[in-house]
Amino acid sequence: MKYLFVCYKRCSTCAKARKWLNENGIEYEERDIKEFNPNKEELEKWIAVSRYPVNKFFNTSGTLYKELHLKDKLPNMSDEEKIKLLATDGMLVKRPILVGEDIVLAGFKEELWSEALTVQPTL
Repeated sequence: MKYLFVCYKRCSTCAKARKWLNENGIEYEERDIKEFNPNKEELEKWIAVSRYPVNKFFNTSGTLYKELHLKDKLPNMSDEEKIKLLATDGMLVKRPILVGEDIVLAGFKEELWSEALTVQPTL
């Protein structure tokens, strides 16, 4: 199965995830989140499949998140408003995101990705 790997080329966490995917022989198509921001429909689907709350898809350590004071604004926004906002700029979206038929992983945690993709550790 081939996955969609949504990342930002200058992100060190994305680089670690890419390296991990390559080392584990996982096929993927790479998409730069800055050039091709996820749209509202994609985000709605990914959030539903992931079962994560919408807030999990925000890049809380990003400059734009901080400039927009989203820490204070998000609690007063509906999920619909949050998704529309995420769709406006890829730099608001947590990355990397790995999308498969029935799986969406936001943010890279090797242990979680290994478990979700049933990758066996090498000895």
